[in-house]
Amino acid sequence: MPEEHGILAPALTPREPKGGLDFGAAFEQVDFLSRSQVHGIVLFTSLGEYPAFSLEERSRLLYLAAKRSRVPVYSAIGAITLDDSLTLAREARRADAAGVLLPPPYFFRYQQPELCEFYLQFVRQLGGGVPVYLADTPEFTTPLEPETARDLLLSEEFAGIASPACDPAVRGMPVTWISTVDSCLTAARRAGAQGALSDAACAVPELVVALDRALLAGNEIKSAELEHLLIEFVEWVRQFPFPVALKAAAGLRGVKLGVQPVPLSSGRQQLLDAFCDWFKAWLPVCQKTAKG
Repeated sequence: MPEEHGILAPALTPREPKGGLDFGAAFEQVDFLSRSQVHGIVLFTSLGEYPAFSLEERSRLLYLAAKRSRVPVYSAIGAITLDDSLTLAREARRADAAGVLLPPPYFFRYQQPELCEFYLQFVRQLGGGVPVYLADTPEFTTPLEPETARDLLLSEEFAGIASPACDPAVRGMPVTWISTVDSCLTAARRAGAQGALSDAACAVPELVVALDRALLAGNEIKSAELEHLLIEFVEWVRQFPFPVALKAAAGLRGVKLGVQPVPLSSGRQQLLDAFCDWFKAWLPVCQKTAKG
């Protein structure tokens, strides 16, 4: 039977002034997310801007975060080559990570037969020791078509899939489906998703956790109230380049992130200032509703 995963929070990756990984700030973020009662933390997803960091930085942070965290730590192992993803997976296995999420290689676009071969060679060369999840990230890498995902899952080499949507044929398979779109979290859970990788959880984890609890308890009134708050947040976030607003919101929660890697236009900066004012007024309402 597929295992329940709950809410997984993708971590942002703090930067030092010169652009390197700020390990101290990353540990504080792990503590923040652990306290929020999320069910797991995922390092170096697209939200964590993984192409900006070296394999050494990623491996070291995973090893240390896994020891520090009070909840399971997963590692996304996206890279430009098969060998680099394998290196990261072996380091995740050494760190006793709860699992690895493997997206298609980034930068270039690939055909589905090559993606299938990439994934099958990956699991053969890795040789087990850590659960491997397909990660469909169509906004950033070549999309995994439903037929490709289904064929790979039928190989029984993968623990599940983290995906914006789950093909109906996949839902009946004994593998885990983790939803990855906040605006569809409620629909995905009702359709049988075993968890959610929620970008919003990096900034407002208590909201996403409370919504998930209400959904699992069948509390329609509470879940509708919490979903409304989540959609309000998501609609603001969509007005900015990814992940600008999420970083700003997390920063207002005390998460240290360093400078934005790309500057905003003056008009967008004014909008971000408006978002920050809205968020500071909205957050107490969100927290009170999540607790109630």
